[in-house]
Amino acid sequence: MSLSKIKGLRWWMISLIMLGAVINYLTRSTLAVAAPTLLTELGITTKEYSYITAAFQGAIMLQPVCGYILDVIGLKYGFAMFAAAWSVICMMHGMATNWQTLAALRALLGLAEGSANPAGMKAVSEWFPAKERGLAGGIFNIGASFGSMLAPPLVVWAILYYNWQSAFVITGALGLVWVAAWLLLYDAPARHRRLSAAEKEHIAAGQEKHLEGDGKRPSIVSILKMRNFWGIALPRFLADPAWGTLSFWVPLYLTTVRHFDLAQIAMFAWLPFLAADLGCMFGPLVVLALQKRGVRLINARRGAFTLGACMMMGVAFVGFVDSPYAAIALLSLAGFAHQTLSVTVITMSSDLFKRNEVATVAGMCGTFGNLGLLIFSLLIGGLMASVGYTPFFVTLAVLDLVAAVLLWTLVREPAPTIQQPLTTQPA
Repeated sequence: MSLSKIKGLRWWMISLIMLGAVINYLTRSTLAVAAPTLLTELGITTKEYSYITAAFQGAIMLQPVCGYILDVIGLKYGFAMFAAAWSVICMMHGMATNWQTLAALRALLGLAEGSANPAGMKAVSEWFPAKERGLAGGIFNIGASFGSMLAPPLVVWAILYYNWQSAFVITGALGLVWVAAWLLLYDAPARHRRLSAAEKEHIAAGQEKHLEGDGKRPSIVSILKMRNFWGIALPRFLADPAWGTLSFWVPLYLTTVRHFDLAQIAMFAWLPFLAADLGCMFGPLVVLALQKRGVRLINARRGAFTLGACMMMGVAFVGFVDSPYAAIALLSLAGFAHQTLSVTVITMSSDLFKRNEVATVAGMCGTFGNLGLLIFSLLIGGLMASVGYTPFFVTLAVLDLVAAVLLWTLVREPAPTIQQPLTTQPA
């Protein structure tokens, strides 16, 4: 499928939910950008900051709860409820006066924001045929990197012209605006008034029969017994610490090790996330290229993941280069490589599980990803003062290579059961 064929209501819907992901990652990244100022004003230590980030990561591991709720009550109202909650909680960050209050608010924020990935994968599974899911997942995941990319200039502007409290109020208010747009514009394909019969047929004809939902509530116990669940959950456990490092620790790294001031952070800290945006599109394009050469879908996704893992080896050299700009370049390569592999493995939940299970599975896999991020973040906070950042950058490169081996070893590709198109006319 060429980019010129991206048309139809389904692409507007994935763009809308991608915008929600932008807000989600903008609000969660606000603290990281404000950290150098906030930690100084509130007298918070680096170790206490690791506790604050850990509170977020601990709570966001409850993603299966979010995914289950989305599968049961539906995407439209479920995601609106979570988005409204995280927006208000983000605004409340401006009232914090100590690290304990911040930690509590981060925990609440993590619980609400854990809904984003399950929501995105549920939308992809409902709105797209199999051959388009990779690109749709890539577009959705642009929201993660674009929101993180938008945070440095926006938050620094708010701090310089107002104060750090205003940064949380502004980003949270943007979330409430998006909730109103979501409720007005989104609905499921079966109920959307603007979805044409031809496009509805196009979506249904390209979806796998064995992944059709049976109307039952998803069984977490049954999912845990499936080999394919562990085949995507364990790679996420190993790969997701890279994104957490870029999101939560790079601004502090640039300040303490590379001696960047606030203006320089605004100028350079967003570049890894711009590169990550490109990775979101590169991964699906690699999958499409491999499929055109006869590689089956799951193997094509594993190939794209492996390519991303190989590119992640560049992050190992961040601590060894003298130039801060070379370090930024290597961190940008890491952002590109991580999203190349991340969007690939995240999308696999919609390739391997029934549509009434996708949000739950995505949430459960997200729990493992965030558990890895939590452990890694606590290790950075506890050991950074004694060993520095360099060992952690090296570890990130190794973890992704191990994740690629697990993806190839554990995942089993189901037999293709795509429905035959009922019409040869494109939607």
